[in-house]
Amino acid sequence: MGKATGKRSQRRMVILTEGQLNIWRAKTAVSVIRYRPDEVACVLDSKAAGRNLKELVGVGADVPIVATLKEALGYKPNTLMIGIAPVGGKLPAAWLKTIADAMKAGLDVISGLHTFLNDDPKLASIAKQYKRTIWDVRVPPPDLDCSLNIAKDTKCKRVLAVGSDCNLGKMSVMLEMTKEAKARGYDAEFVATGQTGIIIEGSGIPMDRTISDFTNGAAERLVLERKHREILFVEGQGAIGHPAYSAVTMGLLHGTAPDAMVLCHCPTRKVTNNVPTPIPSLPFLIDLHEKLAGLLCPSKVVAVALNTFEMTPAAAKREVEKTEKLTGLPCTDVYRFGRVDKLMDALEKHYRIKKRKKKK
Repeated sequence: MGKATGKRSQRRMVILTEGQLNIWRAKTAVSVIRYRPDEVACVLDSKAAGRNLKELVGVGADVPIVATLKEALGYKPNTLMIGIAPVGGKLPAAWLKTIADAMKAGLDVISGLHTFLNDDPKLASIAKQYKRTIWDVRVPPPDLDCSLNIAKDTKCKRVLAVGSDCNLGKMSVMLEMTKEAKARGYDAEFVATGQTGIIIEGSGIPMDRTISDFTNGAAERLVLERKHREILFVEGQGAIGHPAYSAVTMGLLHGTAPDAMVLCHCPTRKVTNNVPTPIPSLPFLIDLHEKLAGLLCPSKVVAVALNTFEMTPAAAKREVEKTEKLTGLPCTDVYRFGRVDKLMDALEKHYRIKKRKKKK
């Protein structure tokens, strides 16, 4: 087992989304296309072949969608990446042949699913025969341990994305804030805690595959390994009010001991994804996160980031204004309106740092 194609800069990927190419189910594909566009050769999806990718998912205007692996090979890829993030992380059985054929054609494989491809005897045999590597991104380190509650003692500033639900852009907000912080001259780093973030960043720990007792410790390790940085922007997972994913959220809250948080929210959702449960008000969620994090380390929600993908521009603008009035915090949609500077300004104010200007 190894990381496919070695160095990230050497990857040239065909992304498999067969029949599931939309912004929610194919979020791994969408995020990799957005943040690593130079590494994407094409998307393999017979149901969407020939259509404009940007019109479908908002990114990748120049990335072709092809119907067959044979067509994909014409774009000279060296890696096949599984581009979906389904509930439970299971691999569609029909995709096994495509994965096998891709390795026979000389491609390595990257998968962020809970279904570990290396555990499939047939795929493992093909990988060995054709000297291909399969990177199961969700395999956690083997030597994790319990938290010692020491992340709070590090000098680096720790910013965690939290959310009203799962799958609404916590990773993207942290990536955008990392970019903004670096532009202002901070020694900042994005900390990946999920499969898509790890593929993009090239490092991290898949928090949702850790043993429960070790989840906090895994989150703590991510901070300790990067304690030399000025600011860490930690990718959030799940939601504290989600019946299926609250455990990983709590693990990150206590393991990373954030001293600042950004609350992410999708205004069109009234209940949580997949397991419908009412989503509380933003003031309630802000107070709840501050109290839960504050059990171990004083922390504040400093801003709100909205995902308004399903709203009209006018409705989205009104929602931003409404949210700012409701919470008293700066708010934006980092993709629709940009203005990630509003979030970074709020962070500097929270830390009482003199506002830095972007480097030219």
